[in-house]
Amino acid sequence: MNSPLDAMILFHVGPVPISRAIVVTWVIMAVLVLGAFLLTRRLTLKPGKLQAAIELIVTTVDTQIRETTGAGPEPYRAFIGSLFLFILAANWSSLLPGVEPPTAQLETDAALALLVFISVIWFGIRGAGLRGYLKSFAAPNIVMIPLNIMESITRVFSMFVRLFGNVMSGVFVIAIVTSLAGLLVPIPLMALDLLTGLVQAYIFAILAIVFISATVEEGQPKPAPVSSAEKKDK
Repeated sequence: MNSPLDAMILFHVGPVPISRAIVVTWVIMAVLVLGAFLLTRRLTLKPGKLQAAIELIVTTVDTQIRETTGAGPEPYRAFIGSLFLFILAANWSSLLPGVEPPTAQLETDAALALLVFISVIWFGIRGAGLRGYLKSFAAPNIVMIPLNIMESITRVFSMFVRLFGNVMSGVFVIAIVTSLAGLLVPIPLMALDLLTGLVQAYIFAILAIVFISATVEEGQPKPAPVSSAEKKDK
């Protein structure tokens, strides 16, 4: 197995090298987009089994967003749902013969973390305005600005390190056991890898919405304290 720090270059598009992880990523994205189109083009008020399964996934995503943020899921559903489904598909792609999951490569996980970093800025400005977003770095006081900026960077960095470490370690363990014990023995490990891939996709998506909602809440104006006289009037 190649080092996860070395990308296997398949071809070049002009001066740009295209690695195997990028090709697998493109294939996964194409499958997800095509699948979403085919599965949602004939929705009915009386859903069948397939539509009911799709609605269950959407409802589950909405419930997680609502429980995490305390707000409506509509602004975040598309991004968080797409993030979860892509990471899940990428993690489970390791079960295909000869396919190494793109999430076992640093560049893929770094790109996902960068998307979360940009989304935090985007939703922060969209929810609280530019002034509110910049003000969130001064919470609870202006002295915390450097630490809050550092925190916003390090927490996203920790996300991609966690995802990379867990997926890459699972790939290595299965590859080592397969080389030593044959093809049938690693089957229980592959089942465990399925569960690990699901958990890692869930954790990554939940952390993304936690960071986004925290930024939006910190940028919102705080309600004025209620005086004792106002309390008596109430």
